[in-house]
Amino acid sequence: MSSQDRTSSRRARIFKISAVTSAGALFLSGCSSEVQRGWLPTERDMTNHTGRIMDLWVNSWIAALAVGVLTWALILWCIVAYRRRKNETGYPRQMSYNLPLEIFYTAIPLFMVLVLFYFTDQDIRAISERVDDPDVVVDVRGKQWSWDFNYVNEDKYDLNVQVNLDGTEKAEAEMPTLYLPVNQTVELQLNSRDVQHSFWVPAFLQKMDLYPGRTNYINITPGVEGTYEGKCAELCGEFHSEMLFNVKVVSEAEYDAYLATLPEGQAGSEYDRVYNSESSEVRR
Repeated sequence: MSSQDRTSSRRARIFKISAVTSAGALFLSGCSSEVQRGWLPTERDMTNHTGRIMDLWVNSWIAALAVGVLTWALILWCIVAYRRRKNETGYPRQMSYNLPLEIFYTAIPLFMVLVLFYFTDQDIRAISERVDDPDVVVDVRGKQWSWDFNYVNEDKYDLNVQVNLDGTEKAEAEMPTLYLPVNQTVELQLNSRDVQHSFWVPAFLQKMDLYPGRTNYINITPGVEGTYEGKCAELCGEFHSEMLFNVKVVSEAEYDAYLATLPEGQAGSEYDRVYNSESSEVRR
């Protein structure tokens, strides 16, 4: 076998290995539901946005895997094709530049970034869009270190006590609980009573910061009944780790029954730290 034939044979083997590796990765991607959802801690129908977020996450990883496989294949091909042969001495011919190649490896990454930006921006706009007339509006107020919930349409409120300040953990049953009706549009109006916080329910795959003096919004439609853990995702002081809450997605009847147990009115800015400090009456 000639030297040229041996070189061609090696190149063919390398590309076969790369093709098998790629095919194996794609095959394994369909082996389990965990892999299909990118190991995210939820299901596609958890809310009306989780499927979109999941697709963006998984497809981004598929694109990254494809780029990685192609890059490694080209690296291996260069190692084999341009290796030093027997009886060769010195350095190969040096090139100061290659304009077509430089344009190529500048344009392709730029194109990839623009494509990823386009799909990301498209999804962020869809997820952030507010509903014109939501079925449920909840004014969520974070505070050191607990959560208050005002059910605006029903004129009900749930004012919660901060965590135990002696270092003992609060029982899960005593944690603040936000009730949401299943399959109904919900707008969460996020406000802070003191410092910056962050409202995060991992099962919903959405997180939004709370700023003093500014209202942010999350619009979702819960699709699966159940109890889901929530937490503050912004370092907000000594007991940040204990700033936990639950979200219960329930039937409409159970939602109405729960609201009937709450006091009427809204727990507004009179409980904010700034307001109370100005009035020399600090309450949390």
